[in-house]
Parts: sequence; structure tokens; C-alpha cells
Amino acid sequence: MNIPISSDPRVVIIGGGFAGISLARELSGTEVQVVLLDKHNYHNFQPLLYQVSTGGLEPDSIAYPIRKVLQEYPNFFFRLAEVAQIDTDNNIIHTNIGDLSYDYLVVATGSKTNFFGNERIATNSMAMKTIPQALNLRSLILENFEQALLTDNLPKRDALMNFVIVGGGPTGVELAGALAEIKKGILPKDYPDLDTRRVQIHLVQGGDRILPGMSTVASEKAEMFLEKLGVEIWKNTRVTDYDGKLAKTKGEIHFETATLIWAAGVTGALVAGLDNEKITVRGSRLKVDAYNRVEGVANVFAIGDIACMQTEDYPHGHAMMAQPAMQQGRHLGKNLLRIISQKPLLPFTYKDKGTMATIGRNKAVVDMKGMRFQGVFAWFIWMFVHLYFLIGFRNRVVVFVNWVYNYIRFDREARLIIRPYKRDYSAFED
Repeated sequence: MNIPISSDPRVVIIGGGFAGISLARELSGTEVQVVLLDKHNYHNFQPLLYQVSTGGLEPDSIAYPIRKVLQEYPNFFFRLAEVAQIDTDNNIIHTNIGDLSYDYLVVATGSKTNFFGNERIATNSMAMKTIPQALNLRSLILENFEQALLTDNLPKRDALMNFVIVGGGPTGVELAGALAEIKKGILPKDYPDLDTRRVQIHLVQGGDRILPGMSTVASEKAEMFLEKLGVEIWKNTRVTDYDGKLAKTKGEIHFETATLIWAAGVTGALVAGLDNEKITVRGSRLKVDAYNRVEGVANVFAIGDIACMQTEDYPHGHAMMAQPAMQQGRHLGKNLLRIISQKPLLPFTYKDKGTMATIGRNKAVVDMKGMRFQGVFAWFIWMFVHLYFLIGFRNRVVVFVNWVYNYIRFDREARLIIRPYKRDYSAFED
């Protein structure tokens, strides 16, 4: 990989997400050689992916070059690479651009969409975990309306304008709200020769309430907001199959749809060499101790979504969200410096700063420590927090200007089919 040989210890970080970037920042400017590997050359702000897929933002508004994040710090190196395998016996990483040795390895590979082993759903549904996936979804949504204009077959037209979102967590709720606002404010203007009143948005949740990770008050308020926007919510309903046309559930409810969006869960993005059953737990996550060390493996650490730190308060590990990832990254950076200085390690303690979700214009729910907000004030909190954690001054300004423009004009300018997402519509002719 053409990494200079150094007398400083080498810390290799796999993954440029929230956890990896936070760790690299903590180690920057110290007497440590930091090498960050990622298959993309940008950091992706995942909480706003749904706005890319629904035309509210362009992808460059929520992406930031990894090299620019740490370009001012010495001893930092970035390589565009995909890790194939980790050789823990010899402290070597095998990648598609070559091998690299390490003194300390940090796995921050994050998570990927969990289809729970259902290959047909994985093949035919749309995920929204990366920027390319969000762009594919945006193109498909718009292409479906273009196709609906071309047919006088009413059942086919309804299927093209029928959107099914599986998963009632923050991603599913926010996406459902955004689609409902598009139906109300944009589609009638863009498609005046199409009866957009027939557009249906279904949110399918396997449990008995949406936003299960938030308070009951937040769940009930979010459900009320969505229903007012015209979203149909199906609770205690599990989608078991989707062939690209018909989504089947365990019950008698079925949906004819050209667009099924899968937001029903995530699983750890394991790397070969660390996929041993002895060190992985439910959800394909790496079991770590209180210091984020992978159990039973020397000099290897894991942080973020891929790490499962089981404690009394979090028996299944911390939530797979940005806040635990960033806090673990910063804390591990301090501990790695303590290891190098031969000082005792400090255990990680998660400081829960709350959870939130937006349902649309002037509508959000926020659960913070000792406080709960719903409605307009919660919406302002949601916007401030997301702007604050965006990387880069330009991105903050661009996103803020877009939000202000969209709010004033009731518009979403980025509804563009930049790269078509081709799918076969022939099944809807019957």
C-alpha cells in the first residue's frame, strides 16, 4: 500500500463511518501512525439518506471527503480499499490493493441491511443504507410515476404508485413522512395529468408500535402525525415474501407494489478472519469487553455498530446508532494512547443523549434525558442536532439553505433521475 515505515506504532482503522472518523480525529496530532481504509473516499451522514432518496437533498450535501477530514494532521494515511481478510496470527490485513501490517487494528465496518436470510426480498426490494442505494431509490420512485403516466391499466398504475416501507424504526418513519409530503405538495404539480390522490404509502411494522426504541408517547405521537399525512400503518404485520410485484405477509394482507423499501433492521458488516462463532453474537456483531477489545484476539478492537459491548444496562449491546459509535471512537483513541504509554485503561461508559425522529414539516418527536418533545419545537431540535453533526461548514450551509427553501416553497428541487434504475415492469401487465 506504499505506507511509509515509521518508528511510531501503527493503528489501522477499517471503516470511515462515525466511529472510524471519531477515532482518527482523537489520534490525530499524536505520535501514532494512523491508516484508515474504506471502500469509499467519503464519509456518509446516514441519518439524512432518506432526504436524498426523496429529492430533498443532493448526495454531496451529506457526504464529505475522508482525506479532507484529517488532511492537516501528520502521520495520517488514507487508502481506498476493500478488506478481504484479517490475519490475526500475523497482524496482517489482506485487501484488494495489497497487504498491510498493523500494531493495533480497529474494526469500524459498521452495519448493513439485514434481510433475515430472505433472498427473494433481498433481490427485489430496495435498501437505503448507502448513497448509491439512496440514489437508486430516488430514480425508481420517479421512474414509477413516469411509467404510471404511460398506462391506462388502472391496477398497474396503482401498483406503480403504491409504496410499501417495511420497518417502523426512525428510517421507516422518516421516509414514510417524506413520501407523504411529496404526495401532498409536489406530485399534483409535477403530474397534473395523473390522479396522484391514488398514491398509497404503507408502513409495515412487525411489532405492536412504531419507533419501538423511543418512549410510548413518542410512538403514539409519531403514529398520529403519519396518519394525518395519509400514511397507512400496519402493526404486528411481518412481510414474508416479495417477488417484485406482490408483497406477502404472514396474515391475509398482501400489497401489490412496484416499490418495497426494506428498513426492517441491520446486521454487523463482518470481515473474514473475525467471523468466528466464538467472538460473534446475535446480529453478526463482534463481542468486545469494556475497553472495546475483541474478546480472545490480541491487539484488535471494534467500535460502532459492529461492536457488541454487553453490560447490565445494555445486555444486547448499545444501539446501532451514531452517538454510541462516536463516543466509542473518541474513548478508544484515549485508551490506545494509554496503552502506548503503558497506563491502565479506562472502561467505556455510554452517555445516552436521547433519540429523535422527524415525520415531516413541523413534526418530530424527541426523547432526551428527563425531557420529551413533540411537534414544532421537537422539529427545530431535530434540525439543529443534525446540522451540528454534519461534517464540513459547506455541507451545513447547503443543507440549511435547502431546508429553508423547501420549507418556504413547499418544494424538493433534487427530484432528478441522474442515473436511471432500470427494472422490469412486464409483470404488472397482467
